[in-house]
Amino acid sequence: MKAGLVFHEKRYFTDGSLQEIKIWKVPESEDKPHGLKYSFSYIVKDERVIGYDNAEKKGDHYHYRDKEYPYKFRGLDKLWSDFKKDIEQFKEGRL
Repeated sequence: MKAGLVFHEKRYFTDGSLQEIKIWKVPESEDKPHGLKYSFSYIVKDERVIGYDNAEKKGDHYHYRDKEYPYKFRGLDKLWSDFKKDIEQFKEGRL
């Protein structure tokens, strides 16, 4: 089975920031046991400040500015919730 894009959204905010979400259905593999490839990004002034993804051979992880941390994937609903929470905390200066 080839990868198939199942969701893509790019949203621009009045403060000039943007969020982009991409989700693909892929064959299950060692680094994608849930059968999904995803990329959630929040960009401010051309810098990705928050990102969640599972890039090739890296598994699930998230980014805050230039640092990368492991992420335990617990489904798309939880991923979306974590991403939104991080954006709100960043906007409030708590992240």
